[in-house]
Amino acid sequence: MKIRPFRLIVLSLSLLIPAALCAVVLFLVLYSGQAILFNGLHFLAQVNWNMGDLYDDPVKENGILVPSGASYGILVFIVGTLASSGIAILIAAPLAVGSAIFLAEIVPPGIRPVLSMLVELIAVVPSVVFGLWGIAVLIPFIGHYLAPNGSGYGLLAASIVLALMITPIIAATLLDALLQVPKENRESAFALGATHFEVVSKAMMPMVRTTLIGGIVLALGRALGETMAVLMVSGGGLNILPTSLFSPISTIASFVAGQLDSAETDPTNMSVRALAEIALVLFIITLAVNACAKLLSSGALRVRKRA
Repeated sequence: MKIRPFRLIVLSLSLLIPAALCAVVLFLVLYSGQAILFNGLHFLAQVNWNMGDLYDDPVKENGILVPSGASYGILVFIVGTLASSGIAILIAAPLAVGSAIFLAEIVPPGIRPVLSMLVELIAVVPSVVFGLWGIAVLIPFIGHYLAPNGSGYGLLAASIVLALMITPIIAATLLDALLQVPKENRESAFALGATHFEVVSKAMMPMVRTTLIGGIVLALGRALGETMAVLMVSGGGLNILPTSLFSPISTIASFVAGQLDSAETDPTNMSVRALAEIALVLFIITLAVNACAKLLSSGALRVRKRA
């Protein structure tokens, strides 16, 4: 009888997070319901985003009141989100793995805590600081040396800024895992004549593969949802798909943040509901990424058990 209240309290606390998550999803679905009915599947495949004539009388389409000429398409934002996050991961993952291995294997133990703390501190730098650095340093560099005919704002700038923001997440996660690898594994590999590179690549990295996948997923989630820094350096591309690394883009999160003020001037409130539908799409993308990572990590575990 004394244990039961404790169990109830722990159970209640453990249910808070899934309950909050379900509440957010339910809100997005209910609030964006009219937008979902109005937009249909064309919402995902259409390039053009047009809030319509906000000063003309609204019209009814399929029983839903919308501004005249309104058309909502988010393919541009989906492409911008996936492209910038994907390139950021391609840049950040090798840097993070190299940094973690360097800290775990090369740096003397006496200095390692200081350097690892510096890496972790980078992860807590506010995103607006990265955005300001991008505007002051990265954008002029890209515009002057890499894309002389462009402004420097665009996909490449957003990807590099995201990569800098997520590299510490992967590096810190992997470093902790590498330091937990049993010394016997390393010593056994060295005793068999393996080089230092072979010890790390064949004896240590396979043991932390699942942790590495988890760190990459955490970083990807941060990249997919990043708002302010991307908004500051992406160029705000609208109604046009990116054709190169220097094309201006908009991600889902940055577009919602930048468009919210304009959407609130819509007398029918359809623009805000469409933004809520965009947020729902971002949630589904993030959920799909995490599900894929879960499958990959489970596959890694099965492969390790068979080995």
